[in-house]
Amino acid sequence: MRSAYPRWLLLLCLAVLLALTAPVTRAQQVDSIYGPLPVFEFHSGFWVNLHHFLYHEARARLAAKDAATSKTSGPALKQTPSVALSPSEQKLWNDAISYYMANYAEKDLLINIDLILLKNQLEDFEDCDEVTGHKHPSCDAGLPGKEGPILDSVAPIYRAHWWRDHDRANRRWVVRAAPLVREQGVGLSERLADIYQTQWPKDKIRVDVCAFANSAGAYTTLDPLRVTIASTDARNQGSEALEVLFHEASHGIAAPVEAAISRECKQREKPIPRNLWHALIIYTTSEVLVPVFKDAQNPPGGGDATTTAPPKPNAVPNALVDILSQRGWDQYHLLLELYWQPYLDGKVSFDDAIAHLVSAA
Repeated sequence: MRSAYPRWLLLLCLAVLLALTAPVTRAQQVDSIYGPLPVFEFHSGFWVNLHHFLYHEARARLAAKDAATSKTSGPALKQTPSVALSPSEQKLWNDAISYYMANYAEKDLLINIDLILLKNQLEDFEDCDEVTGHKHPSCDAGLPGKEGPILDSVAPIYRAHWWRDHDRANRRWVVRAAPLVREQGVGLSERLADIYQTQWPKDKIRVDVCAFANSAGAYTTLDPLRVTIASTDARNQGSEALEVLFHEASHGIAAPVEAAISRECKQREKPIPRNLWHALIIYTTSEVLVPVFKDAQNPPGGGDATTTAPPKPNAVPNALVDILSQRGWDQYHLLLELYWQPYLDGKVSFDDAIAHLVSAA
């Protein structure tokens, strides 16, 4: 028997039903207004942003508590300005912060395996509106302990009071970084891979843009290679966004440098110089970007680089010496200029440059 309802109406009802039951946060991969981008894939995910926000607030409260009891000195982390929460919301939020203070605040996002695994799981479930699977079994992220229930309990609070602003800041950052990546991404990735004598990943590197990250403003985890960048950090703005992106991504492709330094040290029976490889990555990224920014400031024909579309960077990144000094690696700067720069200029081989660096370090 023929249905009493038109076929288009039945299809419409089915579409509405699917939309209502789909566990989507509407904060997935950030599309670029400049079209598909090379090298990187940007995300503004709800759960990973909530996780980093709780981590930041827990560390800020812990720092304030320690400062009040004279356990630490120096400036404390700045807490996010308070918002008006109902008593029930405030209790749930305080409970979540307390849990993070007790379990995560004193651990490093970059090296603690529990935090790395938690971050990766939350990134993988960014399409879900829950992480416990109570409403949608496919959204059970399999989080250990109390993490899932705690995150689910404060998700509506975060969504109501902070998420809109955080997501907006993340997307604004992507919009500003996108033209730099589109114009320079392929060339820079090929140049860095050639320097490190390796291959750039075939798949785009996932970059999770969050309102908050770690104390450095950005960090990278491996296996899988993923970058987390704070969109609100002053160190990640403007032209420096490109430097941060490729510096962080280099952590995933500079393994030949670490291996070569380790091998050379073993042959010379000397300890591996602490953080030499990291200083080398910072130095290399900065040096590779210098001609890029010089060209942007001095376009062919003497035109104004700031009037072209898409927008170009308008300043050279922070002085290399300042970056290394902030990390306490001043002693490596001269060594890199003397022994690594000739390799970047094509005057010596990779092996010779590493041998000279290790010998002098």
